[in-house]
Amino acid sequence: MFNMSATHQFQFTVVLVLSLEITLTCFAATSIPQELHKGFSAAPQSTTTSFETVLSDPTGNFSLGFLRHNQNQLTLAVIHVASSEPLWVVGNKPTHSAAAWSVTTRLFFNGSLVLWDPQSGASWSTATNGDRVVLLNTSNLQVQNNKGTLLWESFNFPINTLVQGQNFTANMSLMSGNGLYSLRLGDNYMGLYTNYGEEEGGSLRQLLYWKHTALEARAEIDEGKGPIYAQVNENGYLGMYQSSPNPVDVQKFNSFQQAFNTSSFLLVRLEPDGNLKGYYWNTDTSTWLLNYQAITDTCELPSPCDSYGLCTPGGSGCSCLDNRTRFEPGGCLAGDADVDGDLCGERMGGNSYWVLRRTGVEPPHKELLGHVTTSSLAECEGLCQNNCSCWGALYSNATGFCYVLDYPIQTMLGTGDESKVGYFKVRKDAGGRNRVGVRVGVVVAVLVGIIGIIIGIGMCRLRWKRRKGVNGILEEENGVSPGPYKNLGSASFRSIEMCNNAQ
Repeated sequence: MFNMSATHQFQFTVVLVLSLEITLTCFAATSIPQELHKGFSAAPQSTTTSFETVLSDPTGNFSLGFLRHNQNQLTLAVIHVASSEPLWVVGNKPTHSAAAWSVTTRLFFNGSLVLWDPQSGASWSTATNGDRVVLLNTSNLQVQNNKGTLLWESFNFPINTLVQGQNFTANMSLMSGNGLYSLRLGDNYMGLYTNYGEEEGGSLRQLLYWKHTALEARAEIDEGKGPIYAQVNENGYLGMYQSSPNPVDVQKFNSFQQAFNTSSFLLVRLEPDGNLKGYYWNTDTSTWLLNYQAITDTCELPSPCDSYGLCTPGGSGCSCLDNRTRFEPGGCLAGDADVDGDLCGERMGGNSYWVLRRTGVEPPHKELLGHVTTSSLAECEGLCQNNCSCWGALYSNATGFCYVLDYPIQTMLGTGDESKVGYFKVRKDAGGRNRVGVRVGVVVAVLVGIIGIIIGIGMCRLRWKRRKGVNGILEEENGVSPGPYKNLGSASFRSIEMCNNAQ
């Protein structure tokens, strides 16, 4: 047996301890931290293609880090690691870009978590005086002090997504990735809104297109107990609550009261088409599965056929209010979606629009719109004709209801009822997206027709020349002039000769 002297044993122990210390130091340097403390600083790596982690939750299911957007822009985001799906990002939109993606960009913590670049300065900050940053196993990013007091949390600033256990209050809103749609809470309901333009004070002008009022089946809303809030419950529903732990309303998911394993995860998201959808993470297939839809009928979406489009429930898809145009993705008439409602301002030079009328149409979500009663279609149209902020009016001969639209025309509903008439203003500078194609088709058709006429004339002249040639050959038989022998043997000549002999 090999015997080691005391000196050699001591030297071996020292080497072993140093080796372990170096190994642990390297491991600590490369591992993902679960807390950020004052003095922390990080920069995005130029080799990062999509996401670079700087902070992890204890379970490893969620990460905070740099998210690349549009190749050359940077934002700070919390993602679901298994799917790389962003759950929260910096800013007021899911597509908000905080800074240019460069080696000079820094994320640091000095009591506030700050995203900073020397060229543009601080683009975002938590504006706190905390001691540490942590990411909880709920995906909630928090700034805390040494006593554990919460100073700031990402759950208070949702973008387009709510995750299970996250409270959604009346002073919050969800906004779709394209910024067109919002989810908000009212006194006893939650509503989906179309965002179109801004008021003078800078607030969004919004149009309600979906409303779910609390049924108050399990608990009642008490006006003296404060506003309601919403939450995605892990048992598989979107609930509205007040002060009681019992919900005042339950919107059930497909997974309602199903047992999930601990790694399953529920969320709802406001999608770019304006629908509110719920999903759960299926660990067996590693995919998000659709679990809930607030709107199930395509024609009930805020604008499924875009500007000046027509959606007929149970029909074959989208068409155009102007039946002279064919529908194409993006809408039927260009140039009207992003303009204000001033249709008779000086900048438009007086009469700035032409009128499009269509029968068999009605406004979508009319039960959520205000209306007036008029005695005739002409009276209803008159309410809009002289109103500079009116884009259209729809009238029902059966009820006398007149709906005046003070927002740019989007998708209308086709009813097949000819007593329902729509009156729509269209800016003169709003070109039809596919009228160009129609014009090209007309030009092509005309050219084809002209070419056909030319070919027809040519063929007639050719036939005339051939007849003239036959007459010359017949004249040759009378000795007028000799012709080549090959013409005499032609089928056309023989047929003429037989006809002459038959006479």
